[in-house]
Amino acid sequence: MIECSQIRSRLSVLNQFIICLTGMPGAGKSTVATFLQSKGFHLITMGDIIREKAVENNLPMDDKSLGDLMKNLRKHHGNEVVARLVMEKIKELENVSLIVVDGIRSYEEYIVLKNIGFVKLLAIHASSTIRYDHIKLRDRSDTPSNHEKFLQRDEREMSVGISKAIALADESISNNDLSLIELKNHVEVIIKKWSDEYDNWKQKSFLTT
Repeated sequence: MIECSQIRSRLSVLNQFIICLTGMPGAGKSTVATFLQSKGFHLITMGDIIREKAVENNLPMDDKSLGDLMKNLRKHHGNEVVARLVMEKIKELENVSLIVVDGIRSYEEYIVLKNIGFVKLLAIHASSTIRYDHIKLRDRSDTPSNHEKFLQRDEREMSVGISKAIALADESISNNDLSLIELKNHVEVIIKKWSDEYDNWKQKSFLTT
């Protein structure tokens, strides 16, 4: 017999609207994630999960160490390992219906999360020059110290499959020449469209359960 708590948990997961963000470093994913957070979305950052694992293993927080850790986790536990950890966090959010996941790095990660609820993938594009300018403004321990290290980070991201995630995203935004207001406006248009789809999806899901 199914307990009431199990039913509540199942419905919560079933009805969640999850936006996954992908894009090369410095494209503007975090800006979009913060904006969605201000709109009521609960933010989960995949990079934070890597940083948590680094703390557990007493590893430095520099870019190379975190990058090597990310690759090792995928090598030993599969390309979907970080997404599975994210999925566990999402399942704990029983009363949260709006979630944004910042930092999808492979299409396989997206497929794992797509099984949870109503999930969409948004790619943020920007040129290498724009992205490097953005990254230089960051005040984070994993910020590349020079352009060479920035390019090495790009190569690492490409090696785990981010190109496919970007190419197969449900929607994409080119963030080369956009002001902050323009970027937010683009996001709002997409979210409005997806919100309407989400409402229809919920109704159909309710009728078939």
